[in-house]
Amino acid sequence: MRILTFGTYQASDHPRVRVLADGLRERGHRVAEANVPLGLSTRDRVAMLGARSGALQMAGRLASSWSRLVGAALRARRSGRPDAVLVGYMGHFDVWLARALFPRTTIALDHLIFAATTAQDRGVGDAGLKQRLLRFLDASALRIADVVVVDTEEHRDLVPERLRSKVVVVPVGAQESWYDAATTNATATTDAAPTTDDATTDAAPLRVVFYGLFTPLQGAATIGAAIGLLPSDGSVTVTMVGSGQDLDAARAAAGGGAPTEWIPWVDAAELPALVASHDVGVGIMGTTPKALKVVPNKVYQCAAAGLAVVTSDTAPQRRTFGDAVTAVPAGDAAALAEAVRVLGADRALLAERRAAAAAAAERFRPAAAVAPLDDRLRTGAR
Repeated sequence: MRILTFGTYQASDHPRVRVLADGLRERGHRVAEANVPLGLSTRDRVAMLGARSGALQMAGRLASSWSRLVGAALRARRSGRPDAVLVGYMGHFDVWLARALFPRTTIALDHLIFAATTAQDRGVGDAGLKQRLLRFLDASALRIADVVVVDTEEHRDLVPERLRSKVVVVPVGAQESWYDAATTNATATTDAAPTTDDATTDAAPLRVVFYGLFTPLQGAATIGAAIGLLPSDGSVTVTMVGSGQDLDAARAAAGGGAPTEWIPWVDAAELPALVASHDVGVGIMGTTPKALKVVPNKVYQCAAAGLAVVTSDTAPQRRTFGDAVTAVPAGDAAALAEAVRVLGADRALLAERRAAAAAAAERFRPAAAVAPLDDRLRTGAR
C-alpha cells in the first residue's frame, strides 16, 4: 500500500508519528510524507484555543502552514495516489484538510490526545465555552476520520460508542534509535569496564534520569519531592531534563536531596544516548485523570534504552508492561524514593530489572507496535 503521513505535526518533539511511519514501512508499505510543522507545542495549541485572540493566531498559523502543506501533498501524489493518509499527532484541524484533499481515500487519524481532557489536565480551558469548543474539535475530528488510532484501551473508551468501531489501539512504542542506544551503551560500558579488584560497580553511584515537559500528568513535583528524600551523599545522582509549568515546584522540592543536574533542553537526536547512560528511568507520577489513562513515551523509551523503569501503578501501564517495570503508587514521593534506594542498594536486582524492561520493550519496536493499524488498513477501513 501507498501511505502518506500528513499534517502539521512536529516529530522531533512528538516521535509517535515516526514510530507509526517506520513500522508501516518495515511491514512492506511505501510511506511518503507531507509535513509542515506548525511550530507550536501542545500547551501552546491548547492555550491559544482557550483565548479569543488565540483562536485568530491559530487560524493565521494554520493558513500559513496549510498553504505549504497542500503543495507538499500534491508533490507526494506525483508518485501515485495514496491508499491511505495518516494524519499525525494533534491533527484535530489537519484531518479536515486531509479529507478535502483526499475525499475518496482512507483517512487514519492518530488521536493520541483529546483536546478537552488535555486542557483540563494542564489547567487550561476549564470554562464551559472553552470546553465546549475543545469537545467540538475532538468530536469533529473523530467523525471525519475513517480510522481512529489511540494508544490505550482507556482512550478508546473516551471515543463515543457510535464511533468506537473506527478505533484501533496502537501502543506508543519507541523508535529504533532507542534500542540502538542501549546496544551502544552496553558496548561502551564493557569496553570501559575496570580491570582492578578495587573498582566495583557497587561503588558507582546509581544514575537516575527523568525527562519531560514538567506537566501535572508527569507528576514532576512528586518526582522532585522524591529526589529531596534521597541521600545527598552521592550514592544516587539524578538528571532532570526539560522545562514546563511544574519545573519550579520540582526544583524546590528536590532541595537538599540527591545531587541533581537540571538540563533545560536536549536535542531529540541526542536524547537516546543521554538516557541510555543512566541506570534507572522515571516514568510518570501524576494523579490527574489523564495520567491514569496513558503509557507515556518515556516508559517505552527508557525500557528500550536498557534502563530499569520506575513509574506509577496505573491500569494501562500494568497491562502493557506487567512486572517488567517497578510500579509505585501515583503521587507517592516516599514510595518512589524507596524504590530507587532499593535498586541502588541491590545491584543484582538492578540488573534483573534492566533486563526485564529491555525484554518487554522488544514487543514495542515500530514494526511490532504498528501491527494493529497495519491489519486495519490491509482489510480496508471504508
